[in-house]
Amino acid sequence: MSLATPTQAREDTPVTPPPDPVAPASETTAPAAPLARPLLRTPPAWHKVAEAGIRILAFGAIAAVVLVFVFVGREALPLLTSDRIHRDVTVEKMIFAQTWPGYDAPAHVWQPVSDTPKFSVLPLVLGTLKVTAIAMLIALPLSIATALFVSQFAPPRIREVVKPAVELLSGIPSVVLGFFALIVLATAFQTAFGFEMRLNAVVAGAALALAVIPLVFTIAEEALRAVPDSYVEASLALGARRWQTILFVSVPAAAPGLFAAAALGLGRAVGETMIVLMASGNAAIVSWSFGESVRTVPATIAAELAEVVFGDAHYSVLFALGAALFVVTAAVNWGGDRMIARLRERTGTA
Repeated sequence: MSLATPTQAREDTPVTPPPDPVAPASETTAPAAPLARPLLRTPPAWHKVAEAGIRILAFGAIAAVVLVFVFVGREALPLLTSDRIHRDVTVEKMIFAQTWPGYDAPAHVWQPVSDTPKFSVLPLVLGTLKVTAIAMLIALPLSIATALFVSQFAPPRIREVVKPAVELLSGIPSVVLGFFALIVLATAFQTAFGFEMRLNAVVAGAALALAVIPLVFTIAEEALRAVPDSYVEASLALGARRWQTILFVSVPAAAPGLFAAAALGLGRAVGETMIVLMASGNAAIVSWSFGESVRTVPATIAAELAEVVFGDAHYSVLFALGAALFVVTAAVNWGGDRMIARLRERTGTA
């Protein structure tokens, strides 16, 4: 018997070749087992019912707005098409000054109930602008300053008190604010400023500001709090002071939201009825003085619509004013909504 040398033993032993490094994985490894699909439960039937109900309510709200606009527009349409109504009023007479019987010069007069009906809308538009301007001049600084304080400076304990207190104003009925202006603000402002007329644009604007402040404050505060913390931290890390960061970083970043708050507040002020009806004096006069009584478009519609003859010129004019007010308010609210959308896209919260 002969013994094999170590060299011969190594030559006789079969050697398994290493796997080809360029071979596909499917040739060298076993295929993975397919993942089991999760079993999805069929949603209960009441889920579909709830979804259908929510969809119906959503489209119902949209349909209600459209129907209101269609109704108002239909009632105002005779002002443009009816020859019978054109004998008393036309769009031209409503806009431009007319020489009325008893007047020496062309004038803008609103006297719908008279032997010669007069439907000049300039006194109403001017009164609306004056009251709205006063309200926004008071509401915007107060509400935005309060939003800055609550969102940037106030400790949590103070924030929990101030924010609900300001937002509580939105729950006060308009008639209560109007009554407060009629009894308290009118006397206080006449004593302080010496107004000849107790009820005027300043009193109505100040009372209207109380209704606008909570709306502007809520949106402005949310816009300021939506500014990313990284913006503030980066500014502070670069050595900016706290007030510099707020003024040059937080406020510009929240500018679309602040503009949206102002736009929505403007729409609220333009469309308010009861406050100005009680606190403005309801005198349809053309005057640039804020200390004189005024009459606004919404107050005119509220005060006169219940007593007009159905289908006559006065009726159509009031509905035309309502349609114009509807368009203006919708345009302002749409612009504010677009600015809110831009804010959400800019801050990444959309």
